[in-house]
Formats: sequence, structure tokens, C-alpha cells
Amino acid sequence: MTGTVEGDQVDVVGACVTAGGHIRQELLPDGRYDETRGERASAYTGRYSVAGSHLDYADDTGFAATGDIRDGVPCHEHLVLYREQRQS
Repeated sequence: MTGTVEGDQVDVVGACVTAGGHIRQELLPDGRYDETRGERASAYTGRYSVAGSHLDYADDTGFAATGDIRDGVPCHEHLVLYREQRQS
């Protein structure tokens, strides 16, 4: 997995959180991701790749997941994520 965005694919780099803020997922420009769960920073880390509006995740532990990009936001499994609002 490269994590690079090719051609006209949507830019997914950045942080998204669940409505309650319990899960925060950051997709990094180097093709890595870092997911925080509650107070557990870097609970899941690994690589991601983008093909059109499809995402593939490969966790460093060997777990794999897939997702889609909807309205510019990564969605996978049961997670509903929202773009994180930056603090001014």
C-alpha cells in the first residue's frame, strides 16, 4: 500500500473524528494513518491506500479494513466520521 493519491482522486489527508470525539483518525500525507480511541493515543496505526473513492487500510498488526470516501470524509465499517475543526 502506498497511501498516495493518484490522478483526480480526492484528497483524504487530515483528521476526522466521531461525533462524540471518542475516535480520531488522522490520514497522513506519507500514506500512514494514526487512530486514537478514547484516551489511548495511537491505538491503531498502519498504512492506507486510495483508489478513486475506495480506501484500504492495513494495520501494523496485520488487520485489514476497507472503506469509502463520502463527501470528502473517510467512512469505514460502522464509523461515521466528520472532518475535525481546527482550533483558531
